[in-house]
Amino acid sequence: MANNLFQQAKNAVNRMTGGQTFDESDKQAARNAIQSAYTNATPEEQQELQQLEQQLEQQNEIK
Repeated sequence: MANNLFQQAKNAVNRMTGGQTFDESDKQAARNAIQSAYTNATPEEQQELQQLEQQLEQQNEIK
């Protein structure tokens, strides 16, 4: 079974790094999705979630 929270986290970060306009609540929603996804993530998914967090932080520094 696919980890739905993992996919939601990926989608949230992709929206934010894809050049779309976002605000602080969008950033928090993406962070929450990542944290929620950790619970049921495989080790491989956890590694990708860490990368998503890094992307989110980099995007935050640019804005």
